[in-house]
Amino acid sequence: METKRWVKPFFQLAALYDFILGVLFLFAFKQIYTFLKLTPPNHDGYVQFGALLVATFGIGFWFVSQAPERNRDIIKLGILLKLSYSTVVLGHWFFGSIPWVWVPFAWLDLVFLVLFIAALRIIPVAR
Repeated sequence: METKRWVKPFFQLAALYDFILGVLFLFAFKQIYTFLKLTPPNHDGYVQFGALLVATFGIGFWFVSQAPERNRDIIKLGILLKLSYSTVVLGHWFFGSIPWVWVPFAWLDLVFLVLFIAALRIIPVAR
């Protein structure tokens, strides 16, 4: 079975989205927080670790875009990443409060989550 045509370009998009977002927050989070009038955490490492984690996933999604069958397990980790972020942010948004700036990213991650699941269902298992 051949992998659907949309899977490879979709994971290229996911790779660019996460890698660029991660690198942007790694190097410019202070400027972003200042511009958005957000209170930064008490140590840069809290944001830097998360930023590097997101960028690393971006690299993983690039691997998926190059060989989806061989990298199905990265998709599974991506599903957990998108589920984790969207659950935490939207949970705080629905039941408490969280700065508005994180909410659109959570909705985007829900879209990615659904499409990751759809991709995983159609990508054949490598033999």
